Amino acid sequence: MPDMTETYAVIGAGPSGLAAARALQRHGIPWTGYELAGDVGGLWDIDGPRSTVYESAHLISSKTTTQFAEFPMADSAPDYPGHRELLRYFRAYASEYGLRDGFAFRSEVVKAEPVGTGDTAEGWDVTVNTPEGAVTRRHAGVVLANGTLSEPNLPDFSGKFDGEVIHTSAYKRAAQLAGKRVLIVGAGNSGCDLAVDAVHHAASVDISVRRGYHFVPKYLFGKPADTLNQGKPLPARIKQAIDGRILKLFTGDPVRFGFPEPDHRIYESHPIVNSLILHHLGHGDLAVRPDISRFDGRAVEFRDGTRTDYDLVILATGYRLHYPFVDPALLRWTGAAPDLYLNIFSDTAPGLFVLGMIEASGIGWQGRAEQAELVASYLAALAGAPERAAAFATKIHGPRPDLSGGYRYLGLDRMAYYVNKDAYRTAVRAATAELKGRG
Repeated sequence: MPDMTETYAVIGAGPSGLAAARALQRHGIPWTGYELAGDVGGLWDIDGPRSTVYESAHLISSKTTTQFAEFPMADSAPDYPGHRELLRYFRAYASEYGLRDGFAFRSEVVKAEPVGTGDTAEGWDVTVNTPEGAVTRRHAGVVLANGTLSEPNLPDFSGKFDGEVIHTSAYKRAAQLAGKRVLIVGAGNSGCDLAVDAVHHAASVDISVRRGYHFVPKYLFGKPADTLNQGKPLPARIKQAIDGRILKLFTGDPVRFGFPEPDHRIYESHPIVNSLILHHLGHGDLAVRPDISRFDGRAVEFRDGTRTDYDLVILATGYRLHYPFVDPALLRWTGAAPDLYLNIFSDTAPGLFVLGMIEASGIGWQGRAEQAELVASYLAALAGAPERAAAFATKIHGPRPDLSGGYRYLGLDRMAYYVNKDAYRTAVRAATAELKGRG
């Protein structure tokens, strides 16, 4: 077995994997990356083997709040770039810092397991399927950066549907909808994107929802909405009150378009950054339907007793966290997500780190870069400042900090790793400063 015991394995070459590689590189920590696709970009490479983006996919946060701080997007880039522009951006980032040389492409990690336990740990054995066959290499540790949007969440329904059923992960372009009676299940950001695509191509479009949503337009007062109020964060209740009133002025009340009344205040679940769907609802181009009761042949029965025939059902039902190559016990998996300190550090598996397992309005790729900087700072402290590393390790085994920022998030599976961006980034930056002796 090749000996790479001083090298950390980075799994994935999407935004989080690139952030990990760059942070380790900056600190002089040896690393080797493994990526299933043939180049960097992760899900933003629409032709990648596990990409779940579609032709009309664009950022829902503006480039200003999303980009890596050390590598801003070009001034010529639009406010909300599409997937092609983003793929060029990530590949330019990799080229700028020479990151490609550290990745093995077309290499799928199938297993990562610790060798020894606790203080006697000898590293991690990482098994990889490569074009030349399976190989196992020993690494000092493992950084899981394979993303959160690749494994479809597929709900069960009563009955049987005789038409076509797909998840949004299988949707690529609007031609798949042409001339069909389409039902979209779920009104998250992807579901609303697909609904807007469908009104221009499908014979008819309905969207089935089980709860109400808050809608945020991409532009307010002529500027990207998320670039406003970028100063000191307001207390949760004040921000909710102010933003709620402003948004009502711009989007109106979604209830009048057929959506249920939201069962939560704004920002207590991820808002829908798409006002075009309200535009099309107002023009009668699609309709909101209740939650599904059952399938029956070509018909779908809804909770209100109504029944309609469809040709295609698209499940916009989100994704599940997916780290199949690691024993779930090492991640302290509880419910829908691992229980990790700062959503990064395992208290049962030294040398195992997770990057990108955060969801938050406006956290962007810079938030992932700050995660990566924290991991690299911890590894650097292990070698150069062991007392600071030991103090931080004590916190990893301690109580989890409150990362809610005062918001009462819905207790849903998809919110299991949701954080408030300001509370989270403050905590991560503070931890990094302490490890560097600046706290």
